[in-house]
Amino acid sequence: MTIPITDSSPRGASEGARHAISALAAAVLGFFVVTLDAVIVNVTLPSIRADLGGGVSGLQWLVDGYTLMFAALLLTAGSLTDRVGARRAFGGGVTLFVLASAACGFAPTAGFLVGARFVQGVAAAVMMPSSMALIRQAFPEPVARGRAVAVWAMGGAVASSAGPVLGGVLNLLDWRWIFFVNLPVGVVALVLLARVAPSPRRLVPFDYAGQAAGIVAMGGLTYGAIEAGSAGLASSRVLAAFVVAVLGLAVFVLVQKRTAHPMVPPALFRSRTVVITVVTGFAFMVGYYGLPFVLSLYLQQNRGLSALATGVAFLPMMLIGAALTPFSARLAERLGRRSLIVAGLGAMTLGLVALGVLPASAPVWLLSVLMVLVGLGGPLVAPPATALLLDAVPGSLTGVASGVFNTSRQLGGALAVAVFGALLANPATLTRGVHASLLLAAAVLMLTTVAALRLRPELAKESR
Repeated sequence: MTIPITDSSPRGASEGARHAISALAAAVLGFFVVTLDAVIVNVTLPSIRADLGGGVSGLQWLVDGYTLMFAALLLTAGSLTDRVGARRAFGGGVTLFVLASAACGFAPTAGFLVGARFVQGVAAAVMMPSSMALIRQAFPEPVARGRAVAVWAMGGAVASSAGPVLGGVLNLLDWRWIFFVNLPVGVVALVLLARVAPSPRRLVPFDYAGQAAGIVAMGGLTYGAIEAGSAGLASSRVLAAFVVAVLGLAVFVLVQKRTAHPMVPPALFRSRTVVITVVTGFAFMVGYYGLPFVLSLYLQQNRGLSALATGVAFLPMMLIGAALTPFSARLAERLGRRSLIVAGLGAMTLGLVALGVLPASAPVWLLSVLMVLVGLGGPLVAPPATALLLDAVPGSLTGVASGVFNTSRQLGGALAVAVFGALLANPATLTRGVHASLLLAAAVLMLTTVAALRLRPELAKESR
């Protein structure tokens, strides 16, 4: 990989390379543990309950508490990253994540563990946009940055694929090891971060009103989506959460238009590339995370598969993403990022349509094969869309742009779970709900595929 440098001397080249490699390695490790902790807990829930007690609601919040804080604070974390600098924000996030993981591992009660998981989610929210900003800082040259983003994406792909298996293995020792494993990874990330050059800062005041409104909006939306899965869309607390989200969003938009230094500058959305990549992130999550949610219920409730057999059915979809992600940058250089994104979105659309019209008697192996088309979206869509976004924004706004991008992804996943959960609520019409959910996801992706045809590479001018 070519490492861009700012000094033409051999010593400057060597130092620049070390800084860039250290930044990328730290970012990869950060993305890995953030993704891992979103999926690894699920397989250990029975062991945690047997050890610490607690009801089903407590177990649910071991998973959802992390997701809630992560989604609610992404915008704030992105704004914070630009203002304090990517290295400082990432270091603070990793440190908090390590401490929270230790607290989870030593948790004496179920309530304490849930609280520590909330803190983990806060730390993860800080780590995600700052890791992307570190890459933007370390790799100012677009081609090298695209390759770095592909390597960074491997952290999430490996964690998603290996998380359930690793969780099962560690659970054989003790469920607490699923949290203790984060400690050495975090320490290594901090050691690498110490070798990274200091990050520039955007010296403008914090937008406290915007941050508060953003947290309320995303927190309400995420909570409503989480509760809709068990209580239904018509539940009073779900409807109240969505009303809070809408009101929070309205206040947020108003504040951003009127404040002198908004946390999400409206000018950011004057870039066609930014708008389309943000929409792409949303649609990608509707399909990529909506599909497992829908078919997991279907395969276990209507087809009688065990949890393990269901996981095996999804394995080809997950493995294709992990296998192709390292090559996504090279493919983008040869074919163009827009072509790769359009191809990936198109493959996802085709796979969802095919799954949505299959008869109920279709064999499970055929479902598994068709899911590979959706799995192609991982390497073909996510890395090139991320690279295009980082190219299109100045370094001083990388954090907030990354926060917006990842918030749109979380929004897509949350709404998919809420809407599809409502369509699947009636066991008597589960098959019809599955088909409707998959075709709805396909429609969202088809529209986004058309929008992606208008993508054009943009190189942002640096500004303060």
